[in-house]
Amino acid sequence: MAFCHIRFSQPADVNFFRKEGEPLKTLLFLFLLLSGVSPAFASEGGPAADLTGTWLGIFALVLFVAAYCLVIFEEQLHMRKSKPVLFAAGVIWILVALAYAGIGDTHTPEKMIEQNILEYAELFLFLLTAMTYINAMDERNVFQALRSWLVGRGFTLRTVFWVTGFLAFIISPVADNLTTALLMGAVAMAVAGKNKKFLVVACINIVVAANAGGAFSPFGDITTLMVWQKGRVDFTEFFAIFVPALVNWIIPAAIMSLSVAKERPEALAEAIKMKLGAKRIMFLFLCTIITAVSFHNFLNLPPAAGMMLGLGYLGFFSYWLKRTEQRLWSGDQPLDMTGYNPDDHCEVPSPAPPHGHAPGFDLFRKVARAEWDTLLFFYGVILCVGGLGQFGYLALASQGMYTGLGPTWANVLVGGLSAVIDNIPVMFAVLTMDPYMSHGQWLLVTLTAGVGGSLLSIGSAAGVALMGTARGVYTFGSHLKWTWAVALGYAASILMHLWINAQHFTDFH
Repeated sequence: MAFCHIRFSQPADVNFFRKEGEPLKTLLFLFLLLSGVSPAFASEGGPAADLTGTWLGIFALVLFVAAYCLVIFEEQLHMRKSKPVLFAAGVIWILVALAYAGIGDTHTPEKMIEQNILEYAELFLFLLTAMTYINAMDERNVFQALRSWLVGRGFTLRTVFWVTGFLAFIISPVADNLTTALLMGAVAMAVAGKNKKFLVVACINIVVAANAGGAFSPFGDITTLMVWQKGRVDFTEFFAIFVPALVNWIIPAAIMSLSVAKERPEALAEAIKMKLGAKRIMFLFLCTIITAVSFHNFLNLPPAAGMMLGLGYLGFFSYWLKRTEQRLWSGDQPLDMTGYNPDDHCEVPSPAPPHGHAPGFDLFRKVARAEWDTLLFFYGVILCVGGLGQFGYLALASQGMYTGLGPTWANVLVGGLSAVIDNIPVMFAVLTMDPYMSHGQWLLVTLTAGVGGSLLSIGSAAGVALMGTARGVYTFGSHLKWTWAVALGYAASILMHLWINAQHFTDFH
């Protein structure tokens, strides 16, 4: 997929800004930056038209900000976050088409929205496969078995604090930070009981660890996935920020652990075993990851195509698994249905399958259980961001951040914005601006966008999810009390990256 980007390293590009109405545009840029929107695809053959001062451009910006406010207050309004951005995306592109038609250009909007949709399609197919595998492992009791094992060990609270944080750090690079946070959060809540003080620091520790672990893997976070698919960082190069990511977690964890007592809670006698085929599904997921990486590195094909091939692996295995389970319950082959409880899942045979479900493992029910609200939200964000870019906000944002502040401070700012807004539109903005900066700076922005959301409880999907599951205990205010410790880890991780990866700052893309 080829894009034409504006580079601000040439004087001719800087002259693009020397026009009348600059104060108004600067104010619009600041408003745009605070709302997390600074994207644009440059039009084919030249920069996007400068329509930032038109009423259509301003209305499009206000519409997106209003839609994103509804996203921020999703919990209070009980409105799914995808709905306002889907609406805003459609209206914004109507405004783009009208604005370009007014200057006699009916070709650019069509080409640019096609590129936006193609960008989304790759992300969608990749995530759909990953979510399907996660759902399949969840239904086979993989995560429940891990939780059961941890809860039944009889660890002290401080040991549980470190174990859940460590597991969140090492699981999130593969299973994504949201799933990891929910899993480890369930462990912490099961152990904590009525100890609210422990549960608060345990949840903060899990959020920080999950976000840090996801930062050094293409599979750990949506932002790292976008960076990898864009080709800004190769698969193996993500491991260059492993140590900074580890520092980002270790420092606040060490500080918070001092407030955790060494008391030993009562061990819970809860035993859950994995179901038939669970280990083979985990193996197929590993094969799928290897396939996606191989497609990208060796065949120069989109990783999403490799992930869809991996979905084919699961499809064939699900066929075998479903037929095997049907035979088990017909008495044909008395194999072990480990961990089966007929009250747990309606898709395993019972004398009368509820809701008309066919007996046995069904792949398409795993696909149906994907986070469709999240997937549609990504569509809305990418289309909104691309549409606003066609009004000329790419030039303003790139000039204000990467030329005005410099790449290092701009990338540090990206992490701060990720704590207030969602890191997805912020990272998508950076990728579509495609500023001229060294490889070390691309690694830096990957790190800051991934871990910056830990500064506030609302800054990442992991934090928002745990606020929902530990409602009333882990809150925005309780997280804010430890933000200073998380900020120390954030600053230390940046300094660590600047030190150990100094050689990467001389290689420019």
